[in-house]
Amino acid sequence: MVKQLSEVRAERDELAVAERVWQRMSEQLADERTEAGSPVVQVAGRAVRLVPDRGPGVAESALPGEYQRTLTAVRQAAGPVATRQIGEVLGLDTGVRGKLEPLRGKPTKLANRGWLHKRPDGKFTTRP
Repeated sequence: MVKQLSEVRAERDELAVAERVWQRMSEQLADERTEAGSPVVQVAGRAVRLVPDRGPGVAESALPGEYQRTLTAVRQAAGPVATRQIGEVLGLDTGVRGKLEPLRGKPTKLANRGWLHKRPDGKFTTRP
């Protein structure tokens, strides 16, 4: 019993060290991502990029790449665009519903953060 207890304690100590190393690496990764552009936060122990609110001093380059491309696609349109039209500009296979689903949230999130305007008909336009 004493031998098993010492083995369990040794394993617990190893796990504690591994957890501290993992935490340091997560913090370092978050710092590197923050320096690279868009803000990063910890969600459930994972570093996650955020879409920043549009405001003074916040450049488009602060957006993650896929959001920058979405914003550019809306900007290139002659008028209000639907998600399907954004997908076409981005080169997605718009005939397959599953290909558009990951895109649907991006323009909405951009609208919620002030980068785009979502009209009552569900189409998107750029903000002045």
